[in-house]
Amino acid sequence: MANEEDDPIIQEIDVFLARSLLEKLYLFQYPIRPASMTYDDVTHLSAKIKPKQQKVELEMAIDTLNPNYCRSKGEQIALNVDGTCTDETSTYSSKLMDKQTFCSSQAASNVSRYAAAVYKKGELHLTPLHGILQLRPSFTYLDKADAKHREREAANEGGDSSQDEAEDDVKQITVRFSRPETEQARQRRVQSYEFLQKRQAEEHWVHLHYYGLKDSRSEHERQYLFSQGHGLAENTELIKSPSEYLMMLMPPSVEEENDKPVAPSNVLSMAQLRTLPLADQIKILMKNVKVMPFANLMSLLGSGTDSTAVLRCVQQVALLVQGNWVVKSDVLYPKDTSSPHSGVPAEVLCRGRDFVMWKFTQDRWVVRKEVAAVTKLCPEDVKDFLEHMSVARINKGWEFMLPYDEDFVKKHPDIVQRQHMLWMGIQAKLEKVYNLLKEHLAPKKQEAQSAHPLLVSGEQRVNMAKAKVKQNYGQLEKEFQRQKAEMKSNDSSAKTDVPNIRIKEEPVSAEEPMDTSGYEGLNNGLVNGLHTAQGPTDPVNGHLPGGCMDRVAQELKAFVSSTFKKQFVLTLSELKRLFNLHLASLPPGHTLFSGISDKMLQDMVLDTGCKQILVPFPPQTAASPDELKVYALWEAGDTYDQHRQVLLEIFSRNYRVRRNVIQNQLSQECGEDLNKQEVDRVLK
Repeated sequence: MANEEDDPIIQEIDVFLARSLLEKLYLFQYPIRPASMTYDDVTHLSAKIKPKQQKVELEMAIDTLNPNYCRSKGEQIALNVDGTCTDETSTYSSKLMDKQTFCSSQAASNVSRYAAAVYKKGELHLTPLHGILQLRPSFTYLDKADAKHREREAANEGGDSSQDEAEDDVKQITVRFSRPETEQARQRRVQSYEFLQKRQAEEHWVHLHYYGLKDSRSEHERQYLFSQGHGLAENTELIKSPSEYLMMLMPPSVEEENDKPVAPSNVLSMAQLRTLPLADQIKILMKNVKVMPFANLMSLLGSGTDSTAVLRCVQQVALLVQGNWVVKSDVLYPKDTSSPHSGVPAEVLCRGRDFVMWKFTQDRWVVRKEVAAVTKLCPEDVKDFLEHMSVARINKGWEFMLPYDEDFVKKHPDIVQRQHMLWMGIQAKLEKVYNLLKEHLAPKKQEAQSAHPLLVSGEQRVNMAKAKVKQNYGQLEKEFQRQKAEMKSNDSSAKTDVPNIRIKEEPVSAEEPMDTSGYEGLNNGLVNGLHTAQGPTDPVNGHLPGGCMDRVAQELKAFVSSTFKKQFVLTLSELKRLFNLHLASLPPGHTLFSGISDKMLQDMVLDTGCKQILVPFPPQTAASPDELKVYALWEAGDTYDQHRQVLLEIFSRNYRVRRNVIQNQLSQECGEDLNKQEVDRVLK
């Protein structure tokens, strides 16, 4: 209210909308004129317009008597343009540059928010503009001068040639018949600069008559800038609600159809892309990227997109190859198109590309010569297929560009099964078309694959090892029971035949013996926890006398206690690693080399005052079972025992907790406010 009082309304003006010159009124923007061409003495010699293109050309006279006009320069320009002869086609009949042409260009594509205003007797009359044109000097006379110069040079160099010379100068002419123009080629031709220039030149000029500023006809036309009737019936456009009036002043930006791309391409921005339906977004992305994991596709579509709807749409434009989505061939090569290299129709290209995709479903490597021999396509087309989905490796072939997406295959087995059935159908069609032999259908043998080793990640190696262990577990268990029975039946022969092998006998439980295979380099020649150079205290299945067992328990308890006082929280996997490092540092013949199982180690951890923390890890975690077993020292005898116990209870309810939640819980349970350094120390 205070601002309104400081800025009072001085006058209210009635606004009227004049419609007499609607779609006829243009605004011309002239350039800065030279001193020899002022507003007062300019004479418009001629004017013409192309209405469809809204293009105007004005021819204006130059005052050659003005003292600022350089006469010698004007004569030189006229001589260069017209030469020495003067006729009707001459640009400058006075042998002096006495006029100049101005050509227009559109200053704005959308002029719906612009109007010309006239103020008269307390009334403001508005007339909408139909176009805003900027006038710039046209230098076509220089092109004419260059053409005259080339003609003169050609006339000087050439001479009159005789009839005999014309007959001798015979050249062979090659006649070529062009193929029928495809739809894609026609679209490219229509969008070319040459075609647009030719189309603009086809429109004829409409010559206009220019009336000066003080002419009676100009005075009469200016009256149309005023509203002819002041009644409300003719000005209903100005009777609007505030929101409608604001929308009229600032309409939403709507691009014209000619500004939009004719077809989606890789120049389409992400903002424009997300305005399209989901199916069109996926089709455009797959058509441009060609090969994409499902996770990347979801990230490009933005947050909040339904994965089920994306899966439904992506199957319409792509096929699953090694867990990744590859765009379908008929999307890249629509019907009635042809190859830009060989002119082969789209149907043949689709079959050849489908063969390449099918080969990548069988193996990660494809040989270009094999594809060319089967498909009978030109090398350029085959190279295009391979570049869409693979990378060339020197002396090896073409490798599929993305790694196998095992996560997608595990999460969506129904999609994988459906895609497998589709590939079976495609394989049947390819067999009929290409008469594929068994060597093409069967995957490569192991010997052939060994020549091109695959790059396997560490996680894949672990999974392969686990699968192999599960396969061999039954056989190894039978072999172990047989050896155990033989040693029990013939104790003496076991002592003489197998002096250096110790078999640990564990209680019947689900616990596995501690795996030390990963630390063979640290064991200094250990076999099953024993030095090969030292004999056991008791060679009967690893059992030790009572006194020796007490010493083993004491040594193990000392190791566990010292370790947890340093680290406080350890997983079973990390504890086993530290124990193997401790064994490697011991001298040969130490009591701990008698063989320590996982169960013995875990029991000793619990006996030393530690507790197992059942952390609720997520079910999809990739951690091993030993990494999921977490042990913590419950009482260390310091001032932070209570804080540590509260913190461990928090993590027993959730595996991921925010810092502020931890700090609030510690304050409530312990009854004191901890500063940042104390909380950091407890967390550390």
